[in-house]
Amino acid sequence: MRYLVTSDLHLGNHFSRCRQFTAMVQRLNRSITLILAGDTIDAPGRPLSKDDLAALDSLRKRASHEQVIWIEGNHDEGYRPEAPGDIQFVNSYAIGKRLFISHGDTFDTVMPRNRWFIKTFRFFHKLRIQLGADPVHIADYAKKFQPLYNFLRRKVMNCAVEQANKQNFEAVACGHVHFAEDTLCEGIRYINLGAWTESPCYCLLVDEEKMKLTTVEDAMQDPDWFADESNPSQSELMK
Repeated sequence: MRYLVTSDLHLGNHFSRCRQFTAMVQRLNRSITLILAGDTIDAPGRPLSKDDLAALDSLRKRASHEQVIWIEGNHDEGYRPEAPGDIQFVNSYAIGKRLFISHGDTFDTVMPRNRWFIKTFRFFHKLRIQLGADPVHIADYAKKFQPLYNFLRRKVMNCAVEQANKQNFEAVACGHVHFAEDTLCEGIRYINLGAWTESPCYCLLVDEEKMKLTTVEDAMQDPDWFADESNPSQSELMK
């Protein structure tokens, strides 16, 4: 079995690279399980654009012939797209004892305890954009405050590793903090999948021999994983 794991698409958010995501799904080769590790939707009540809906449609089409796993995150908890087809909705997913995959919000002990600070931070971030500052996703802006951001990132990593260690997993992957990394912590491999709200976007390629965190752009150059877009007949098989 082969798996492609990615996270934090945030459909409905202005900064979501949904067109790039749709292209990835359409070109992804057969016999590969696609796993979405949470926050596929940014806000369930927010209207979706044509590009957002096209991304959801690409998931429905793929799920009709290949496995598509949708892990719930804190943004899209309880959300179901209209006519979800054969998409499988779960809280977490495991590939044997090799890899445990979760969104990561359950590993976050920081933000739930500081909701007023986060609301205030969001308010001033929105205000600064209205006053003419460069528009960036709030998570990207938060990275400018490195001590605070790194504290959150390390907390999520430590809690994820602790959970993986208790359940005897070799590795754990999640999203949530929008910071792609692949590191070893207390003997457990910790992988964060980044987000589709800033560039570059990342995915984790898993086969029987290895796990590789890479940019989506680089992954799509690999013919073992993706159809050649210059070959219309080959690409059409993926749709």
